Amino acid sequence: MERLLLGLDALNLLEQEGFSVLKSLLAKDENEATTIASEIGFPVALKVSSPDVIHKTEIGGVKAPVNDEDEVRKAFRELVQNFASHNPGKRLDGIIVQCIGRGLELIAGVLKDHQFGPVLMFGLGGIFVEAIKDVSFRLLPIEAKDARGMIEELNAYRILTSPRWKGIDLGIVEDFLLRVSKLVEKHRGIQEMDLNPVFISQSGIEICDARIKIDFS
Repeated sequence: MERLLLGLDALNLLEQEGFSVLKSLLAKDENEATTIASEIGFPVALKVSSPDVIHKTEIGGVKAPVNDEDEVRKAFRELVQNFASHNPGKRLDGIIVQCIGRGLELIAGVLKDHQFGPVLMFGLGGIFVEAIKDVSFRLLPIEAKDARGMIEELNAYRILTSPRWKGIDLGIVEDFLLRVSKLVEKHRGIQEMDLNPVFISQSGIEICDARIKIDFS
């Protein structure tokens, strides 16, 4: 049975597999959202959680940064109202309250080619994906030399090694790509996976959002 995992479902699977993800909890009402936000620590991001919505930003389903309890309540109401008006008939599970990601935004993705099998894609994430389309590819599984090659092939390699991002350990990026490769080997039912954005900083790598299409049969 093929299933598309979005939002918390995808993040929970990744966390169970040992990946670091941004702390994210689901709120059913604005009171719960303010409590969660206070526990996580401001600022936070608020995002719609719906099995019917893949790209939340395209439907105005994200509010960030949200800096205090009053802003949380306002953002919660706006997201619910916006979802209801623009997505009639679609299911809203609640609003995700998430820690704000910090660092450089990366993307990693997996797609199964009918001829060659699973392929790994890597590059700059967030808004840079569509703006500059600077990505590299490798057939899976990969080894350490492949992971390093994927990083060095990017035009953005100069950004990753620039003084501004001094302190970022590219070995952490290599390890991340190798772990994605091992995940796909372990779960051979993965048909597609989109990890974007993934934040890298001096403290390590954390996944902000994910989409995983997987066949559990």
